[in-house]
Amino acid sequence: MAPVDGATVAADAQAPPKKQAAFSRRWVLLDREGGSSVLDMDKYEIMRRVGIHARDLRMLDPMLSHPSKILGREKLIVLNLEHIKAILTAEEVLLRDPLDENVTPIVEELKRRLPGIGQFHGEEDEQQEANNDADMGEKNEFPFEFRALEVALEAICSFLDARTRELESAAYPALDELTSKISSRNLDRVRKLKSAMTRLTNRVQKVRDELEELLDDDDDMADLYLSRKLAAGSSPVSGSGAPDWFFASPTSGSKLSRTTRASATTAHEENDVEELEMLLEAYFMQIDGTLNKLSTLREYIDDTEDYINIQLDNHRNQLIQLELFLSSGTLCLSVYSLVAAIFGMNIPYTWKEGHGYIFKWVVILAGIVSGFIFLSIISYARHKGLVGS
Repeated sequence: MAPVDGATVAADAQAPPKKQAAFSRRWVLLDREGGSSVLDMDKYEIMRRVGIHARDLRMLDPMLSHPSKILGREKLIVLNLEHIKAILTAEEVLLRDPLDENVTPIVEELKRRLPGIGQFHGEEDEQQEANNDADMGEKNEFPFEFRALEVALEAICSFLDARTRELESAAYPALDELTSKISSRNLDRVRKLKSAMTRLTNRVQKVRDELEELLDDDDDMADLYLSRKLAAGSSPVSGSGAPDWFFASPTSGSKLSRTTRASATTAHEENDVEELEMLLEAYFMQIDGTLNKLSTLREYIDDTEDYINIQLDNHRNQLIQLELFLSSGTLCLSVYSLVAAIFGMNIPYTWKEGHGYIFKWVVILAGIVSGFIFLSIISYARHKGLVGS
């Protein structure tokens, strides 16, 4: 029986202070009765306690970067799902960093849901167990490790879905504001939201890929049946795969009935992963729905970017048209200036004398020619579709 809630076990009390500071890690231990205790153990004591390899334990090191992973070993399950870093056995759960604000709700949920429901005790009569044996497929609860795994999957799926909803509530108004007013502030705001969406999508994708990989491999799912493997190793029936959630009865007739049932279903149960498959599929659909939300948000961002690019292209085209008008006007003024420059030369000519009346005609004709050139250029540009009508 684990210590009462809130008890702290100094597992490395005899270690030197420097070594304890270097390797000490805080874990919370929860057993199948719902009892919990906070343990202060280094990695070597963890390895001795649960028989985990150092390679697998490194996956749970918060200082190292590892993708989300669910590993089934002979006597334990290594669970690394974002901030949820746990070791599951058939009898207990070790969860890292119990004081983390994201882990504390998981600890409380484990305390509530890990204790078995409807477990049979020695004082229950034979008739009650016989009735439950008749509809065993409906009344059996999950094995201990699956109840813990379900809490972890539910927590990580809910956590990622909540982060997705928060991102959606911030992104959609920002994108709508950007479409109505293109500014450096709005562009920078959308850029940050897009970066956050990309990081969140990668996190959700890793969890989804891990669940999909498990669902595609029956052998990997079978490795997660710790209670079944424990029962098979201790069962008096050779090769029996009877799971340990068939609780003992004080009557010999009931024992014989369970032994016969286990013998008849041994071959089927060794490869039967339907129970776990249904559990994983439920959370796979949930995490896939979260990924679809992020995909929809990404498409909305891409559509907004396309709309912004169209607007910018339109403004750019308007500037090009303005530049064309200004260049055409400059050319016409250059023609007009050329005529003025010719007549303004300080060179004595005899034909200048007595012809002052022709000045106004030169000015008028030069202006008409310059205007005609300008209209000709604009008409040609509109005819070719270079400017709008």
